[in-house]
Amino acid sequence: MKRLFLALTVTACSFAATAWAAVDIQEVESPGGFKAWLVEEPSIPFVALELRFRGGTSLDEPGKRGATSLMVSTLEEGAAEMDASAFAAAKEGIAAKIGYDAGDDAVSISMSFLSETRDEAVELLRASLVEPRFDEQAVERVRAQLLSNLQSDLKDPDTIASRAFDAMIFGDHPYGTPPDGTPETVAALTRDDLVTALKNALTQDRVYVAAAGDINAEDLGALMDRLLSDLPETGAPLPADVDVQTEAGVTVIPFDTPQSVAVFGHKGMKRDDPDFFAAYLLNTIFGGGGFEARLMNEVREKRGLTYGIYSYLAPKDHAELFVGRVASANDRIAEAIDVIRDEWRKVVEEGVTPEELERAKTYQTGAYPLRFDGNGPIAKILVGMQMDDLTPEYIETRNANIEAVTLEDIQRVAQELMKPDELHFTVVGQPEGLETPGQ
Repeated sequence: MKRLFLALTVTACSFAATAWAAVDIQEVESPGGFKAWLVEEPSIPFVALELRFRGGTSLDEPGKRGATSLMVSTLEEGAAEMDASAFAAAKEGIAAKIGYDAGDDAVSISMSFLSETRDEAVELLRASLVEPRFDEQAVERVRAQLLSNLQSDLKDPDTIASRAFDAMIFGDHPYGTPPDGTPETVAALTRDDLVTALKNALTQDRVYVAAAGDINAEDLGALMDRLLSDLPETGAPLPADVDVQTEAGVTVIPFDTPQSVAVFGHKGMKRDDPDFFAAYLLNTIFGGGGFEARLMNEVREKRGLTYGIYSYLAPKDHAELFVGRVASANDRIAEAIDVIRDEWRKVVEEGVTPEELERAKTYQTGAYPLRFDGNGPIAKILVGMQMDDLTPEYIETRNANIEAVTLEDIQRVAQELMKPDELHFTVVGQPEGLETPGQ
């Protein structure tokens, strides 16, 4: 059965690669009132199911940082009458795959299963959401893994830089602290904390559902009612929004390493802003388009200051950022920062060229179909669209919206979005030519 499942997965990829342009999205509502988006494809006898619960690790209670991450990581470590071994065996026995993940703004659960074992797969997933055991031995095993990762993070310059940048911007907001917690907070978490995190995060009022594959609307409705009806109706309050404010400058965190890491940026743009497509293309041109991007060309190709540099828009649920990352030798990071600053100003003052805009459009419109490379990715895209308050028509109109962006749009958005006088760098390492705090 496992070999059959793998073969079906490969076959599904070939279906999805050509189906993206004419994806038929059905909006489904169950008898119990749960809603989902569905792409039905009965020719391949398996289904990809995606659940997403808004809130994520931001729902951790005060002093309990890491509770949601530990809870989510322990969901498949036994449920109902099954201990961890029995749960794994049951999943293996029906060739089902389940993935659990927690981020700042959502808990994500992905499942793939064969059509013939749909009922068994749903019961297995339901048990993990509604009746997780949180057995002491399993919790301690997962806790030990998480603590090991956290200890490694304390020695990783990239992680240190990202966390310091977040702490500077967000302070005591949940975004300002590590979503997986600290060694101290995770070590102190109890089973009751995990139960509370479960009730706070996995709730009916914040669930988004998508499915792709061999299932019809009626069966998907029944599946949702069985899977979700016993979850708590409402969850914990969401955190407040943050008005991101930064000042131009550099914060240096001394760290013994031959290469400094810098995270840089300032306030970004909301996902529902009418100018988001223009900002998206602007970032592609500036730092998000690989070797064609200006930052890569100026910092790596022309000057050899780094192996890699990039920027990206990060529209979180409660704040939005425009950020980037670069790593360079300690004696060259100051020059890299100077180049980044110069390019930041140049885009604002001079805009971009028609050739740059055309390349960015070609890249983004050509890459979009490649995202639909299987039932699993399709389900993820559909649930993400729901969380972004997009309509099913977005798939058909997205590339047209990209093509409609003009040079004038890019120039206007660059002047509104990119703020050289707010561009802050957080540097971890032993950089030469940059002041450390207090100097």
